[in-house]
Amino acid sequence: MVNAIVEEPTTQQTAEAKQQREDHKLEKRLCRLVGKAIVDYNMIEEGDRVMVCMSGGKDSYTMLDILLKLQRRAPINFTLVAVNLDQKQPGFPADVLPNYLAALGVEYHIENQDTYSIVKDKIPEGKTMCSLCSRLRRGILYRVAEDLKCTKIALGHHRDDILQTLLLNMFFGSRLKGMPAKLVSDNGNNIVIRPMAYVPESDAARWSEIQQFPIIPCTLCGSQENLQRVQVGKMLKDWETRFPGRVENMFTSLQNVVPSHLMDTKLYPFTTLQTTGIADEEGDKAFDADPLPSPEAIKWPGLGAIAVQASEL
Repeated sequence: MVNAIVEEPTTQQTAEAKQQREDHKLEKRLCRLVGKAIVDYNMIEEGDRVMVCMSGGKDSYTMLDILLKLQRRAPINFTLVAVNLDQKQPGFPADVLPNYLAALGVEYHIENQDTYSIVKDKIPEGKTMCSLCSRLRRGILYRVAEDLKCTKIALGHHRDDILQTLLLNMFFGSRLKGMPAKLVSDNGNNIVIRPMAYVPESDAARWSEIQQFPIIPCTLCGSQENLQRVQVGKMLKDWETRFPGRVENMFTSLQNVVPSHLMDTKLYPFTTLQTTGIADEEGDKAFDADPLPSPEAIKWPGLGAIAVQASEL
């Protein structure tokens, strides 16, 4: 009897199999985090028509990809329409997004508005363009959402964007303010959601590489390396490298706010309280006695209706 020869997997095959497992774990994590954000903040409801804003960057591609995966498994019915604002930047590859979205079979709309010329005309050379550019984009997208009868507007801001905004507002705006996961526009006509709120930027970047999304660079603001946001982003990455878990703790703090231990007299009725100092002393002792949890100790609670479907991937 001839013994069968069993071929051992090569080093390359072993490495590829390991990489596939890691990629699948990342996909499940992205679906879990996006699903959890949707459930925690009631972002998407039965019958919603969600406008997914596509810039052509890694974050918006990742957001659309994960929302499509969750849509197929969600216990509720909602529709997605991808929208890109073509701002007429020189050299912008106008065919990339339409070709990609058409190949996906997803409903999409390309809005053509020359905001590039307006921004270049109004902002002096070398100055930050983001403020005016974002205001113009926001107004256009709000109008488009109403024209397309969308009930929600999904933006691709991730966890690191939210923390950068928090620090920028503290450092340069003297405000304790971040990016909410869900908000109603000033005119009350639009609801903005950020399904990627719990997603680390590194996960979005890695998923973009795996999926080989056709990234379109922003030649308006993306090339401004001296932006304060870029510098704050580098600072956060440095902190995470030197002190693993710090960025996660910062983000978690946004969900554990104690108004009485801040100093905004409009937020908390300090003047009507009989302040004895006891509460402050007890609070300080409690903080000293109870150190910050390690990253391993931070657990997400159970997932809700949409999020739980992600575990089936």
